[in-house]
Amino acid sequence: MRKLDLRSITMKKYKPGKQPQVQAEGSRNLLNQDFTTTSINQKWVTDITCIHTLKDGWAYLSTIQDLHTKKIIGWKFGKQMSKELIIETLDHALLNHTPSENLIIHLDLGSQYTSEAYETKLRDLTIRHSFSRKGCPYDNAGIESFHASIKKEEVYPSKAYENFEVAHLALFQYIEGFYNRKQIHSSINYLTQNQMEALALQT
Repeated sequence: MRKLDLRSITMKKYKPGKQPQVQAEGSRNLLNQDFTTTSINQKWVTDITCIHTLKDGWAYLSTIQDLHTKKIIGWKFGKQMSKELIIETLDHALLNHTPSENLIIHLDLGSQYTSEAYETKLRDLTIRHSFSRKGCPYDNAGIESFHASIKKEEVYPSKAYENFEVAHLALFQYIEGFYNRKQIHSSINYLTQNQMEALALQT
């Protein structure tokens, strides 16, 4: 690498603060690594990832993905990793997507996802709540894969975002302008996420 004048991209690592140990009462892994679907709005997966900015420090990207289309159907970017952020993400997904009768949303056991406010909202929407097992990222492989892609293809090559607003714009352009619209996916016959959704809506 020295001979070719190549340098690795290194990024500031996120160090989480102390989080309360929360175990949702009666939490179950309904998905159980079964990522198969027959149509849209049957299985959604969601998670939060951390993105650093030079001026504003750590910020948080919350996303929801439909496993049938691989499309990011809801996302929000915030300065706090709060229950309000994930509720806003869910509201964003619901703007253009109507839950099926047996919709499952799968997530981890973070305190935001096990909050009473989030649980109540899911109950009101009759969305079934599925939880990953502790320390098992394979239980939520779809959204973990997306977050790895956005870090590799957008966040790390940028080296550093100047501030929250610059990062927000870059993430918008990646998700809405590239990933959903132009990125092809082998598991959906090399269609884009938007093409797969349009095909599902026709059937």
